[in-house]
Amino acid sequence: MASSLTCAGIVWAFLSFLCAAASCVGFFMPYWLLGSQLEKSVSFGTFRRCSYPVRDESRQMTVMVEQCGRYASFQAIPSAEWRICTVVTGLGCGLLLLVALTALMGCCVSELISRTVGRVAGGIQFLGGKCSCDGCLCFPAEGWCSPSVYGEAGH
Repeated sequence: MASSLTCAGIVWAFLSFLCAAASCVGFFMPYWLLGSQLEKSVSFGTFRRCSYPVRDESRQMTVMVEQCGRYASFQAIPSAEWRICTVVTGLGCGLLLLVALTALMGCCVSELISRTVGRVAGGIQFLGGKCSCDGCLCFPAEGWCSPSVYGEAGH
């Protein structure tokens, strides 16, 4: 198999893939915040959550659903900041994955990655990394003491 990458380009391709994979796994896992509520361990991220409270109208009380899942809809994500974080971080992960997979293909296909394509890929990769970082910075913007973090029951 011929490659269009130098040794440094091959190292860049594999490191890019590892970074993109780590970003995607981190984005999809619901373990951004860990804590407890109603004496149960809870965790959640931008669009997934584990062990969350639900109002049981038949018993007129709040009960804990002890399973992991996504929010029912985009609007069900607790705050505008977290919705922005979901979109921006997801976009960043997508861009990082696009560049990483293209770079890995460049390890196997000759003449796929030219100097110009490499520079454009580097720019896209920078933008993807910036989106991922900006999304992570936006996540706590609502505030750690908000009802979205601690629920209606308080601390």
